[in-house]
Amino acid sequence: QPYTHPTSNPHILANEPRLQQLFENLMRNAIEHAGAEVDVTLGITQDGFYVADDGPGIPPTKRTRVFETGYTTDEDGIGFGLSIVQQIVTGHRWEIQVTKSSSGGAQFEITSVDFAD
Repeated sequence: QPYTHPTSNPHILANEPRLQQLFENLMRNAIEHAGAEVDVTLGITQDGFYVADDGPGIPPTKRTRVFETGYTTDEDGIGFGLSIVQQIVTGHRWEIQVTKSSSGGAQFEITSVDFAD
């Protein structure tokens, strides 16, 4: 069941350009690994937000490695996108984990996020 935030339009307290870069990198990652027809969902949780897709997902054994600088499974990739996401998350004192989305793809869950009142 989807979470409904107490305010109708919650605002994340964050450095706006860095938050935009986080979303761009997660979207680009989904498109690069699942194709242009991938469905990406943004959602809110009680203490953060998530970005999920319906692509092939990330095997549990590789979920911690995806944030390593230079790690890529794409022959054309350079492995910086998710590393930058991790840096943005850490810089905001948030936490991130990769799980399986409800559609079987990847889900990046960002927690310990502060929302404006």
